[in-house]
Amino acid sequence: MSAAPTPGRTGPRRALTQDQIVSAALTLLDESGPSAASIRGIAAKVGVAPNAVYTYFPDKAAVVKGVVERLLGEVDHTASGDDAGSWRDRVAALAVELRRALLAHPGAVPLMIGGPMDGPHALALNERLLELLADAGLDPADAARAAYLLIVYAFGSIAMEVADQHGVAPMPPEQDRIAARLDAFAAIPATHLPRTAAAASVMAGYVSEAQYVWGLHRVLDGISPG
Repeated sequence: MSAAPTPGRTGPRRALTQDQIVSAALTLLDESGPSAASIRGIAAKVGVAPNAVYTYFPDKAAVVKGVVERLLGEVDHTASGDDAGSWRDRVAALAVELRRALLAHPGAVPLMIGGPMDGPHALALNERLLELLADAGLDPADAARAAYLLIVYAFGSIAMEVADQHGVAPMPPEQDRIAARLDAFAAIPATHLPRTAAAASVMAGYVSEAQYVWGLHRVLDGISPG
């Protein structure tokens, strides 16, 4: 006679990994934006009970940190080039690569400024910035402050860009987003807001790489040692 089934067991325990949970969270963020990646939503995505997620992560903040690390791991540090280019060009290239990686997952971008950035990929990005800023001639203390300033500028700019599209992937092409903003600004009353109306075409381009790079170079002007 076969043994009776163990009470409360409906099948074999499902094995998960932290990577699978992070992938599920990132998919939810891509599909529906920041509010979608709850522990309950993640659990449903991977087919387990919500408390099973806590076997792999102590809380939602740890899942968020995993998502942040995943995204920063997608940043190609070699985009900053070798030592042949100027330090400014190399910083700019790395910043543009960071924007590319984050805009691929707009729903996750708000998480980048929602917690500490102290994982291995975050620290590797910081280390690369410190190297580039040392090449600029900054002393270690100023280089550290400048690296933080650059991260704040980059993440803040990208977050504003994503907010314009409500944080759902995929982002429309840049030119389409600029055109939509320009159409919206056409309603600005020039009689009441003449300077704003006159600047509408520039304001429409706030979501462009050109604007991002323009602002980046103004930051680099400020931290340049001379």
